[in-house]
Amino acid sequence: MTLTSKVRSFQFTSPPEKARRWLRFASGGLVLLVGLFVLLNLAFPLKVQVSYSPVITASDGSILHSFLSKDDKWRMQLEPDEISEVLKIAVLLKEDKYFNFHPGVNPVAMGRALVGNLVAGRKTSGASTITMQVARLLYPNERTYWHKLTEVFRALQLEVRYSKDEILQLYLNLVPYGGNIEGVKAASVLYFHQSPKQLSLAQAVALTVIPNKPSSLRIGVQNGKIVGFRNKWLRYFAREKAFPQNTIEDALLEPLNAQRLEAPRLAPHFAYRMFRQHQNQALIKTTLNPGVQEKVEQLAYNYLQQLKYRNIHNAAVLVINNKTNAVEAYLGSADFSDALHGGQVDGVRAIRSPGSTLKPFLYATAFERGLITPKSMISDVPIDYAGYRPENYFGTYSGNISVEQALATSLNIPAVKLLDQVGVGSFVQKLKQAEFSQIKKAGDHLGLSLILGGCGVNLEELTALYASFARQGTYAPAHWLQADTTTAKKQLLSPGAAFMVNQILTQLQRPDLPHNALNSAHLPKIAWKTGTSYGRKDAWSIGYNQKYTVGVWVGNFSGEGVPELNGTDTATPLLFSIFNTIDYNSKDQWFLGPKSIGTRSVCVESGLPGNTFCQDLVVDTYLPGISTAQKCAHLKQVPVSVDGKFAYCTSCLPPGEYTQKWYPNHAPEILTYFVTQHLPYVALPPHNPACSRIFQEFAPIISSPTAGMEYLLEQSDHQKLMLQCNTYNEVKKVYWYINDKFLQAAASDERVFFEPDQAGKLKISCLDDQGRNTNSYVTVKFLE
Repeated sequence: MTLTSKVRSFQFTSPPEKARRWLRFASGGLVLLVGLFVLLNLAFPLKVQVSYSPVITASDGSILHSFLSKDDKWRMQLEPDEISEVLKIAVLLKEDKYFNFHPGVNPVAMGRALVGNLVAGRKTSGASTITMQVARLLYPNERTYWHKLTEVFRALQLEVRYSKDEILQLYLNLVPYGGNIEGVKAASVLYFHQSPKQLSLAQAVALTVIPNKPSSLRIGVQNGKIVGFRNKWLRYFAREKAFPQNTIEDALLEPLNAQRLEAPRLAPHFAYRMFRQHQNQALIKTTLNPGVQEKVEQLAYNYLQQLKYRNIHNAAVLVINNKTNAVEAYLGSADFSDALHGGQVDGVRAIRSPGSTLKPFLYATAFERGLITPKSMISDVPIDYAGYRPENYFGTYSGNISVEQALATSLNIPAVKLLDQVGVGSFVQKLKQAEFSQIKKAGDHLGLSLILGGCGVNLEELTALYASFARQGTYAPAHWLQADTTTAKKQLLSPGAAFMVNQILTQLQRPDLPHNALNSAHLPKIAWKTGTSYGRKDAWSIGYNQKYTVGVWVGNFSGEGVPELNGTDTATPLLFSIFNTIDYNSKDQWFLGPKSIGTRSVCVESGLPGNTFCQDLVVDTYLPGISTAQKCAHLKQVPVSVDGKFAYCTSCLPPGEYTQKWYPNHAPEILTYFVTQHLPYVALPPHNPACSRIFQEFAPIISSPTAGMEYLLEQSDHQKLMLQCNTYNEVKKVYWYINDKFLQAAASDERVFFEPDQAGKLKISCLDDQGRNTNSYVTVKFLE
């Protein structure tokens, strides 16, 4: 081979080989660096543990309430949609123009900074990318070259684990703003009271310049200085044509009037409740409607100013959207700052006596069991259940009254009688299904007083229960969070029974209509029920329509009763005001009757399907196949003597010497009521005295003393027991016996008193003038 060919061969083969050697060297170095990074990553794993301030937001995303982070910082976590394009562009142009192109480290910038610092002999510029700043914020250290290398390593770790958008979001969450404020969201909320996505260009740029000197650029103190730095960067953005020229010109002229503000403190009882229930969440998105909440707070506060002069100091309100189950307003007390009257007590969760507020649920239960219909008649007279003698609110009685009137006027005695028919145990089971916590605990120990407030409930439970009437008897737990999409529902009541209650609770001719309410220009179309607890300690009013269920409680958290306190005049005016305000323009729609109900003609006197002798009929709602089909029997035909002096039975019926007459078929308790109240009534003639047949089925009913009871008497005071009975209307005289010894004869409606002469078990017997007898047993003990 010639020299020329050797030279030519060397010229053509050597460069590729050299390039390959360099390539192998570079590849080996890269593999070595990657391996080293992997080893270091395993040895020193990246830990991103940021403690954020818990933030409670409303349904529209606005902040209701916020709390300090665990390390006592105002550091609020940004949502991705809260980073506006204006904020993003401003931050990237100022802090890291090539953020989207480098792997966490900008080698060109680092080289330029290194040369500049070496030449100057001191630090003149930095080369930290946004990713490196995040690394420094996560792992704060002194500014040294060694720590700069660790920042580079951590930056690479961040780039491997997170996307660019996530890194930018992390930076905006951690960037300092002086004091204990960190992150753009906290700064935006505490300085401007708005979300970062609502920031103007001037506000966004102002927040980008503060982190460079957070201790010397303090909003509210150095606003002029901040504006100077802000405008410097705005002019830079104009040169870069980052924003339209007119937008920048407007931003240059925008004043900075911001100052440090208090963190939002709306709906405090609700916020603290959500905070306790979801402590590990940085952002708690609730269903609270800020518009509804604000109106409820204002109405309740203003209303309570009128009541405080009557020694009534507290109120609580809960508003549930019936279509979504969402809680839209939550007022634990009208004045959270009123420490003197327990303003920080949460009245929505406080256990109180419900008064009469459970009655609609009881009536609905009786409707769906077919025991009654709205026009059914029920007696409202004094009654005794083993020593329990309920009384009506006003201490008066109505005799026979329709079921719808008994519920609309909230009579106590019919409700107790109805609970006795339904059964306390069965009714308690219904309430347990509706998640009544105290009733779950004490269910086996509750009695007939349950329906008059003899149990513990809270406003939350009652309001959720009433919402089921607006959903055709379907119970669903209230939703507190937007993420709560549970559809757990229970059919507590039949749609027909719920509809009947809805119709009754809409009536305006009722005693629990507030005074002058009919003069209201905007009286809402709602169904509602009031309640007043024993001792006038709690006033309730709970109402609903198709859209909302609103529960109102008024009273004193101290438990102090007030003579003027009652559901009608104390709680219902606030209820009406709330409906007038939050549902003012709602369509005047009402609940339609379900297919399961029907209508029929019934007798006015009994509320049962009419008989041949029924003269007055009315239309009643009923449940076909469920409601009783028993015929009316308010009259009975009785054979009497021609002169009307005696009544006959089949055993003593004289041949042809009598006439048939119709007489009212009153129950014994009604007859006793007529007599004791001196009310006129049509009585049967006395039975034929010559008849020897005894009708034991119509024997007297001993109402006092109560059978099976133990009576503790003071013998030295000569205390006496009262004897009283209920008889059918043909009875004129009864005969009383004690331990089979005759005591005395008395009129059938007369009260007899006797003094026991010995302790022990007593047999009390009552014999009427028809020869019918009833025995009762009680125990007497004397105090020593």
